[in-house]
Parts: sequence; C-alpha cells; structure tokens
Amino acid sequence: MFSLIIFYCGAIADHRRSCLRLQGVFCNSFFEGGGGGATNAIFGFIKIVEKLLKSLKPEYLAVVWDGGLSAERLVLLPEYKAQRPAMPDDLRVQFDPIIDYLRAMGFCSLCRDGVEADDYIASLARQAERSGLAVVIASADKDFMQLVSPAIGLSNPNDKTNRIWTRVEVREKTGVEPEQIVDWLSLMGDAVDNIPGVPGVGPKRAAELLGQFGSVAGLLERMGEVKPAGLRERVTAAAAVIRRNLEMVRLRDDLPCEIVASHCRIGVPAVDKLRELYGRWEFKGMLAALDAAAPGGQQILI
Repeated sequence: MFSLIIFYCGAIADHRRSCLRLQGVFCNSFFEGGGGGATNAIFGFIKIVEKLLKSLKPEYLAVVWDGGLSAERLVLLPEYKAQRPAMPDDLRVQFDPIIDYLRAMGFCSLCRDGVEADDYIASLARQAERSGLAVVIASADKDFMQLVSPAIGLSNPNDKTNRIWTRVEVREKTGVEPEQIVDWLSLMGDAVDNIPGVPGVGPKRAAELLGQFGSVAGLLERMGEVKPAGLRERVTAAAAVIRRNLEMVRLRDDLPCEIVASHCRIGVPAVDKLRELYGRWEFKGMLAALDAAAPGGQQILI
C-alpha cells in the first residue's frame, strides 16, 4: 500500500499544458450535464482518481496543478512550451467544478503561482520520501522517471493494469537508470516541451551514449571517443544545448513546501455536497452508488 498519491492534474495558469493533459487522459468523448455545460473532463477525472484509490488505498492524496511556467526555464529557453495550443473553452470551464469535487471529497488541492506542477510534485515527493512515506506519482509525463526510487513509484492513469513503475520499468522503457534520466532527456530533447536536443539522437542512441560514458559530463569529457565521426561532430556542436538542457529538464525537488505530506491526509467526504454535484452533472451511476453507501461518513469509492 502506498502512503501518498500525488496526482498531476495539468494546469490552471499554464493552460496549454492542461489542454494536452486533460484531453489526452480525460476528454476522449464529449458529453454535457443538465445545465448544458461540458462534463467529460470532470467525469474522467473522478473515475481515474477513484481507480487509484481503489487499487492503492493511500492514507494521503494531493492533486497538484501548474501555477505557470518556470521563469528560470523561460530565461534559458524563451521558446519553452511556446508551441502548445490554447485550451478549448469547453475544457476551461470544467476546472472549477473539478476543484469543487476535490473539496467535497476532502482531498488536498495544491497550486502555487509561478511554480510548475512538475517541480511542486518533485519537492513534495522528496519531502514525503524523507519522512518515510511510500509515494506514487500519477502521471504519464516521462520527466517524473528521474524521481523513481525505492520509495517513489509512478502510475500512468492511461494504464489499465494499475502497474506501478519502479526502476526496473524505467530501465526497460528507456535503457537507462532513473539517475540518468535527466542526461538522457538532455541529449535527445523533448518535443512536447519544445526543447531541442542533439540532431539525430533519439532514445536508443542517447541510452547507448550513456551506457558507454555514464553521464553527459563523462560524454563531454571524452568526446574524442564518440563514434562514428558524424555523431561526434553533432554532439560537439550541440554541447552548449546539452548543458542548457540539463537545467531545463531537471525537476526542482528542493522547493520549500508550506504544505507537507502529512497535511494531505484524505478527509471525510461531504456526502450532501457530493450528492448535489453529481446531481447537477447528471452522473447517475455515481449518484446511485453514493446513495447506496453505508451511512457514517466512511470513505466513498465508486
């Protein structure tokens, strides 16, 4: 059983990121509630959270939202995430209702202005790890693979197997260890975040280079050993880009957190409020399950 689930829920201020996250995970079909507003993101979000609760049975849960793009990363690369599309209006209007649901369920919802959710999650996860808690981060974002440790695992909300990724799965997926993920991403770049890498270096070649040299530092120190010559020339020409990328893709896991993991204990659901919300959204199955639940304020899993 994991003590703490940290759920990555896209963005509020950084709307381009949330568009991708919520469309990819929650918004595969469109439907409306009784008031005529879109409710597909709300429905999908609730179902995924409940699936995690059922499978992991945590004592604590935190949902973390983006508070905007990192100023430090924008200084390093002004084009950072600039290619992402605007959020559709029918998705934007579903954020406040999701927060209403979180409050009714007694879940901790976190957002800090100017702090990307990735960094907030990294800091909260490391803090929880130091406190002796076992952590699972619910996200499909590959950046979080750098955080995997004996106490920190990953869960992809799109994965129906409920598998928790450890360093074994990270190694199988990437060919490198979690401690090498920052270097791996720095070499190949990240098109999703508009971060260019070394031309012609993809996941497999980046893993091969790290297998030979151990790290970006080792690679740059022993550049003369890189073969073939064409690859050596491309890596040499991109040395400054690689060094910049190390700062771009490394998550900030040392931010001061005014909310500690122990503050994220799952509370008692406000049943009357949940009933009102489910009725408003016309979630008939959830409403029926809520009405069928035993009285006494116990944890409600649908």
